[in-house]
Amino acid sequence: MKKKLNYLCVIVFGWLMVSGEWLVREDGSEEYVLVFHDEFSGRNGSQPDSTKWRRSQRNPSAWARWISNSPDVVRVKNGKLICRAIPNRTEVGDTAQMLTGAIESTGKFSFQYGKVEVRMRTNLKQGNFPAAWMKPEQGRDNRYGEIDIVEMFGNVNKSHHTIHTHQTYTLKKKKPTNFERTLKVNRWHVYGIVWTPDYIEWTVDGQSVGVYRRSSAESDVSEGQWTFDRPFYLRLNQSVGNGVAKHFIAQTSEVYETEFDWVRVYQKKVKK
Repeated sequence: MKKKLNYLCVIVFGWLMVSGEWLVREDGSEEYVLVFHDEFSGRNGSQPDSTKWRRSQRNPSAWARWISNSPDVVRVKNGKLICRAIPNRTEVGDTAQMLTGAIESTGKFSFQYGKVEVRMRTNLKQGNFPAAWMKPEQGRDNRYGEIDIVEMFGNVNKSHHTIHTHQTYTLKKKKPTNFERTLKVNRWHVYGIVWTPDYIEWTVDGQSVGVYRRSSAESDVSEGQWTFDRPFYLRLNQSVGNGVAKHFIAQTSEVYETEFDWVRVYQKKVKK
């Protein structure tokens, strides 16, 4: 019995550290400090914490073409952030077929290197297109960079984890690196990345999905194969597909919904 109690104490202590100020490794050493988190614990119907998030703005990109500031597409409910895509029946004069919700931390929180985890679940419908992802703060480097922590495409039980660089996105020299995991996307899962100066690793429920590494080849360096040595911000959104494939055709009369339970960002503790 004493051994069982000791084991339980260790488990509880480790959990408290993860949900508190730092993350403790199995060997007992401190590895990561919690530097940003949101448990979305505001009152039902409220907007996300304005000290951490702002609403994303509409632009011609496929994911953002129908973004709206309506409270109907972004709200807090039962300790979750709810992002939705709904038929446009209320915005008079707006030609968007649907209204979609997105938030981001640009101008409020950004970071360079660390560990990110997002607990979320989404609907399983044709045309579904939710994501948790990261973009660089502007003004420091105009080379393209994007880290897609997780995306889902349509009514397919797969999570997608992708990297876009200046080399792949702007110069279109190589295909973007993508990793996949077959799972039930309408159930809760924790999607994450570990971001270092040398690689980015994606995880699902703590298990590695794939790794993208910095190249040392001079040709890759000059073309921006690694554009991730700068601060990035977070973005969470529910969008709908643009019809590239049948399973990705938006059903504009349907309601799409993705729930985000929490978001946590850790960075390695600076040794004194």
